[in-house]
Amino acid sequence: MRTRAKICGITRVEDVQSVVQSGADAIGLVFYPPSPRHVSIEQAQLLVKHIPAYVQVVGLFVNATADDIAEVIKQVPLDMLQFHGDETPEQCQAIAQHTARRWYKAIQVKPDLDVIACIKKYQDAGASAVLLDAWHPELKGGTGHSFDWTQFPQLDIPLILAGGLNPENIEDAIQTTQAYAVDVSGGVESAKGIKDQQLIENFMQGVQRGSAKYKSQ
Repeated sequence: MRTRAKICGITRVEDVQSVVQSGADAIGLVFYPPSPRHVSIEQAQLLVKHIPAYVQVVGLFVNATADDIAEVIKQVPLDMLQFHGDETPEQCQAIAQHTARRWYKAIQVKPDLDVIACIKKYQDAGASAVLLDAWHPELKGGTGHSFDWTQFPQLDIPLILAGGLNPENIEDAIQTTQAYAVDVSGGVESAKGIKDQQLIENFMQGVQRGSAKYKSQ
């Protein structure tokens, strides 16, 4: 099975089309106003019109309330929720029940964090996956930084690799981590929120090569 791939921080219709043509499995829409990749409800509605069946729409939220997320879902058909803030396992679980959506949690890999224990807490709360991202003292994702991939755990829950991924390192990243999925944003951009079609294609080719190599080992 090929490693799954999500292209996050989509803001333009032409970028949706590039992602779909590249064969990516999911598109991420950022509903976090401080982010340069933030989209309004109106933008998201336009983008979703161009996303075909079998390509998932993931909504990224940072410390949003259940009511705020439910309001977005009323207007934008999201398939999956990505919690990228300080949400506790209990908060994620409650929001999922309130919105009737599957979800996963992004965890920033801090140097002193017991990553496995943290993952298990969200797994027990019903997460469909856990995303491991590089830690930054101020930013919530999209940092362009990576963490030590040799520390990537192997557990019985799908784990998503994020942080500092790009077309040049994605093949090695997949071989090293054997992640269930990878998530990229800045690594396929010409500017913040502006994706580059060639970089997306190169990234997805790297995903294919990396998947084939570690699956054959």
